[in-house]
Amino acid sequence: MKLCSIASGSSGNCIFAGSETTSLLIDAGISGKRVEAGLAVLDRSAKELDGILVTHEHSDHIQGLGVLARRYGIPIYATDGTIQAMQQTKSLGKFPEGIFRTIHADDTFTLGDIAVHPFTISHDAAEPVGYRMESGGKSIAIATDLGVYSDYTVQNLTGLDAVLLEANHDENMLAVGPYPYPLKQRIAGAKGHLSNLAAGHLLCEILHDNLQEVLLGHLSKENNYEALAFETVACEVTTGDNPYRSGDFHLAVAKRSEVSPLIEV
Repeated sequence: MKLCSIASGSSGNCIFAGSETTSLLIDAGISGKRVEAGLAVLDRSAKELDGILVTHEHSDHIQGLGVLARRYGIPIYATDGTIQAMQQTKSLGKFPEGIFRTIHADDTFTLGDIAVHPFTISHDAAEPVGYRMESGGKSIAIATDLGVYSDYTVQNLTGLDAVLLEANHDENMLAVGPYPYPLKQRIAGAKGHLSNLAAGHLLCEILHDNLQEVLLGHLSKENNYEALAFETVACEVTTGDNPYRSGDFHLAVAKRSEVSPLIEV
């Protein structure tokens, strides 16, 4: 399995996941041109994509979706609630007929040689999901835009070889930052985003001997920075009630507007 962040942050998200024979995007929250450029870095092209998996309809996850759908006819996989919300988003333009494929949380489906398992996430969107993908005995997952996590979340992230995990904000930076109070409440709320601290706690619950790669993503530009996210999560793992230390696996932070190194497991 392969995993790479083309863009990850509060202003735009696009993740590549695939195998030797199957290529998928998770979200397209950047321009079509940037998606194409990011895929080119990976020696892939948009016309080779077997599908785009959409987590939810917020603009930082779907901005380039209309352009890609019209230009390449790539099937778009999303829940019914997300599809309806996207169809009502005028900025995306008109989608080609029959481009959408309805999926359901907890119902696994197959694209090429990859089994895709959507799971429900707690976020203020119509019907949001995260994705777990498995192929050739290896598994990866995308878990961002989580206000809170539960035992159900942990179950869906158990036994992974690699994960892209949200570390959106530092709690103190958010509290004293420039955002209006209602927005601060939304971000820190049960349907908002995971803090660095919460990401560390969740990671402690899903660590196991074969988890090789952890990529922290969806960092806020205003309420976080890379070194702080990295150090907070690493410290939580090392000092937490688990048998692991942060040096037992590879921990990195996804760039806002740069393609991350390709993860292969």
